[in-house]
Amino acid sequence: MNNTILINYVEFKAKDLEKTKAFYTGAFGWTFTDYGPDYTAFSESGLEGGFEKTKENIVNGALIVLYHENLEDIQKRVVQAGGTVVKDIFSFPGGRRFHFTDPSGNELAIWSDK
Repeated sequence: MNNTILINYVEFKAKDLEKTKAFYTGAFGWTFTDYGPDYTAFSESGLEGGFEKTKENIVNGALIVLYHENLEDIQKRVVQAGGTVVKDIFSFPGGRRFHFTDPSGNELAIWSDK
C-alpha cells in the first residue's frame, strides 16, 4: 500500500453559485456539474474542485481535499500525528469525508468513494 497521500481536490466557498460559474467559465473556460442547489464541481482547470454555497463570511475560501480509500484508518493516523478532527466522517453524494486541522490550524479534508 502506498502511504503517500496526494492533493486530490480543492473546494472553495461561494456566495452566489451562478455568478461564480459565469465568472470562471468566462474568464478561464472551466466547465461545471451541479450537485443540488448548494454545490457545483468544476473541471478543465488542471485540478478538479468545487464551490459550496455559503451565507457565512468567507475568510479562507479554499479547502484542500485529499483522497484515501480507508477513512477510518487515515483519520486515526491524522489524530496520532497531532491533527484535530473538526468534522467527523459524513456522507455526501459520491462518497464520504472528514475535516481536520493541522497543528497550525489549517483545515483540510480527506474523502473516499469507498
